[in-house]
Amino acid sequence: MTTQVENIHIQGNEHWTQKGDAKLFLWEKRRAQNTQERGTILFVHGSSMASQPTFDLQVPGRAGAMDYFVGQGFDTWSVDMEGYGRSTKDRGIDATISEGADDLKAATDYIFKTRNHTGPLLVYGISSGALRAALFAQRHPNRVKRLALDAHVWTGEGSPTLAERKKKLPELLKTKRRPIDRKFVRSIFERDHPGTADDNVIEAFATHILELDNSIPNGTYIDMCNHLPVVDPTKIVAPTIVMRGEYDGIASFDDLLKFFEKLPNPDKIFAVMPGIAHASFQQKNYMIAYHILLSFFTQPEPIYSTYKPGQTGTH
Repeated sequence: MTTQVENIHIQGNEHWTQKGDAKLFLWEKRRAQNTQERGTILFVHGSSMASQPTFDLQVPGRAGAMDYFVGQGFDTWSVDMEGYGRSTKDRGIDATISEGADDLKAATDYIFKTRNHTGPLLVYGISSGALRAALFAQRHPNRVKRLALDAHVWTGEGSPTLAERKKKLPELLKTKRRPIDRKFVRSIFERDHPGTADDNVIEAFATHILELDNSIPNGTYIDMCNHLPVVDPTKIVAPTIVMRGEYDGIASFDDLLKFFEKLPNPDKIFAVMPGIAHASFQQKNYMIAYHILLSFFTQPEPIYSTYKPGQTGTH
């Protein structure tokens, strides 16, 4: 697949790697060689759809996330978690948050080897993908340069979405996977604040999702209903941004602020995205999400003073 954004020719490349007996599908879009190099982004998808519909959605007049960030000088990658999209689906795993973090370990092993990459990556995760990304950053701090958590949740306290989801927990526990259809995809955009996404985008999103999956694993839903918290903010040392849509029902402000407060790195940001509900990259105000993320990923590294108490002069 090739696309055109701001007169830059973007070529998508498919890759495959192994996680034990499972095959994982990776999708790469690289910056043009004549553009400024700004780093490599790994995008991490959520509970209900694979990576390409989320991050490389093709809708006329809009830039998908991967295309936009390639146009800004980044190399970009995404990966289908096991159980989703083009990755292995027949091993009967639950596809939990922890297993997703293992998928990210395998994906980054491949990226580092294939592109001879020596430095840490910029990592963005949305919804349960934020939890996967956060746990990955907790386990592998040397692999994450900057961490973006969008539609994140910590303990789940005060979450209207999870309160509704818990009512279905007995059914979720009976099976490994749940069916999805176009009505389900549309419900993602109707549950918090209808009208925050355009119909043509919702339809294109649903079409792309359903081309890859007619069912999805239950593991992340069960984790988010039964096992929160699954990450420890005090052990996430990377510079971190928490991105929260104004209308997103997956986590309360209080829950996220308590998480944010415990992050040990002073290089951290809490960003509220006005007019945005849950699926920020598919919203009418998606450019606000892109702008916030671009600003964070291009923020200069802090310069710390070497001053010590009792010293005099300029330092």
